[in-house]
Amino acid sequence: MKNEDALKRLKIIEGHMRGVIRMVEEDAYCIDVIRQIQAVQAALNKVSTAILKNHLNSCVTTAIRGEDPSERERVLKEISEVFEMANKV
Repeated sequence: MKNEDALKRLKIIEGHMRGVIRMVEEDAYCIDVIRQIQAVQAALNKVSTAILKNHLNSCVTTAIRGEDPSERERVLKEISEVFEMANKV
């Protein structure tokens, strides 16, 4: 995913999030708010997945093919940390 595509999606999500905030301010039905929050989370997950895929196909691939073993280790550690954080959420 190109940066401009990611930004476009994130701005759409930002607008959606403002709508959720408005729903809470207006005391909307709780289940409706939860459904909208879940939609925002799903949209964020899609953007995150696309950015990760791009990272794997560029930075990580370059590091793995490179000569520097410490750089390979660094990018692999980063990926592991991202997945560890995702599991904590």
